[in-house]
Amino acid sequence: MTKRAESKYKIDRRLQVNLWGRPKSPLNKREYGPGQHGQRRKKPSDYGVQLMAKQKLKGYYGNVSEKQFRKYYAEAMRRKGDNGENLVGILESRLDAIIYRMKFAITVFASRQFVNHGHVSVNGRRVTVPSYMIKVGDKIEVRAKSKELTVLKEASESSERDVPDYIEVDHTKFAGELKRVPALKDIPYPVQMEPNLVIEFYSR
Repeated sequence: MTKRAESKYKIDRRLQVNLWGRPKSPLNKREYGPGQHGQRRKKPSDYGVQLMAKQKLKGYYGNVSEKQFRKYYAEAMRRKGDNGENLVGILESRLDAIIYRMKFAITVFASRQFVNHGHVSVNGRRVTVPSYMIKVGDKIEVRAKSKELTVLKEASESSERDVPDYIEVDHTKFAGELKRVPALKDIPYPVQMEPNLVIEFYSR
């Protein structure tokens, strides 16, 4: 377990946003950054704005490593179309992101752990890598032995989030698939994400 996962909500106060839109966010109680200087506010530079956009996007997906995030940036630049749209499309194609969207886990961190522990199969094959890239039409299913897990049922019955329309899921079978790679406007982010600023950050 990483330090970020252990104190995952600190990023909410540091970035001054409720990143996952959860009622447990400390921002609901203290709308300023952590530490003795947390209440000081100054206008960020262009670099600061771009850095914050990157930190929000990285943090939202469970604090993806810098090495992996740069890899996604490079792939987004390689693909045709809008680079920012490509970047969020890649992030939404991660297996842990799909499991989170399907409501098989209550948080992105729980989703990563759920995959790590071997509860998920893709096209009939067990996959334990959270960053595994899902293709449109891949069949994703919770393994038979894991379908009785309490955490799975609690997540699927939660009213905090809805399953987006680019995901197809059957909560009676705990199975589904990615119907299409979403555009930025389709992704139910609780806060405004600015992937084009992230592209600008890495393009500097």
